[in-house]
Amino acid sequence: MKITILCVGKLKEKYFTLAMDEYSKRLSRYCKLEIIEVADEKTPDSAGEVLENQIKKTEGERILKYIKEGSYVIALAIEGSMFSSEQLAEKIEQLGINGESHLTFIIGGSLGLSPDVLVRADFKLSFSKMTFPHQLMRVILLEQIYRSYRINTNQPYHK
Repeated sequence: MKITILCVGKLKEKYFTLAMDEYSKRLSRYCKLEIIEVADEKTPDSAGEVLENQIKKTEGERILKYIKEGSYVIALAIEGSMFSSEQLAEKIEQLGINGESHLTFIIGGSLGLSPDVLVRADFKLSFSKMTFPHQLMRVILLEQIYRSYRINTNQPYHK
């Protein structure tokens, strides 16, 4: 299976980069992983709703350009379905059984995802009702994908 993580902005903190590198290495035995970063828009502190919507639209247009035809798109969105680790593992396994060979996970910028990206998504996934920094979500997502593969191959890790 091929998994693409499509995210807004570049990682700046070295500790996030090191964690992503570690999980990318671990995942290499289970899937082909691709991480694509699209440019983020600077959001002024005084940005109003109109400007914030325009920023999300611009970032959304950049995201949509990278979604491959035939890819199953999972958008990380606070209003999405919340799963346990076991349920996410089951979802990934079931998608593979159903013939989905390419999953694209989308992580938006600091303002979230545009309505156009959410409409394009085949599934919306929420990790919590809490808000997390979008850069940290990359590490959390990679860890959960790795945990899913460990669960699905009956290997110790998920306890």
